Amino acid sequence: MSAEGTTVKAVFAHLDSLVDGIAAVKRARLPDFVVTAPLPRHEIEELIYEGRPSPVRWFTLTGAIFGGTAGFSLASLTHLNWPMIIPAGKPLVSVPAFMVITFEATVFWGCLATLIGLIVMCRLPSFGLQEEVTDARFSDDCFGIIINGLAGAAVEEWKNKLLAAGAIEVTVSGSK
Repeated sequence: MSAEGTTVKAVFAHLDSLVDGIAAVKRARLPDFVVTAPLPRHEIEELIYEGRPSPVRWFTLTGAIFGGTAGFSLASLTHLNWPMIIPAGKPLVSVPAFMVITFEATVFWGCLATLIGLIVMCRLPSFGLQEEVTDARFSDDCFGIIINGLAGAAVEEWKNKLLAAGAIEVTVSGSK
């Protein structure tokens, strides 16, 4: 929740009215708003993120690069640590022989980094959620928009805009 200003919470019964509400908020370029839904919907993601790809992919890439490097290094350094007499001038570190462990380590660390990235980017576990976000209807059958940091006449203006967009209930909380 913002340190100053008023919070407006709008409850929507239908996805299309929520989409209209999100579009109004995005047009006004309000910086501090939260959208809640009982289930993931691509329409909401497309409106909020406007085609920007998820940053989780960078976690995956970093984990995969680390895993591949670590897997190959582990296998080759282990082989070098216990020297064997290899006949016929064959290399000590044989790339084809170590590709299996390199592949497995790449997949393992890429998956692990993806899971960590997902948890970090979803801000889980979500301690300290503001009271408006924890409305039980948002986990059952309703959608919601919570706008933080409004002041003065903007509170009534947004209350009316959200009702016009199709909100079934709009509540105001915080300092007025």
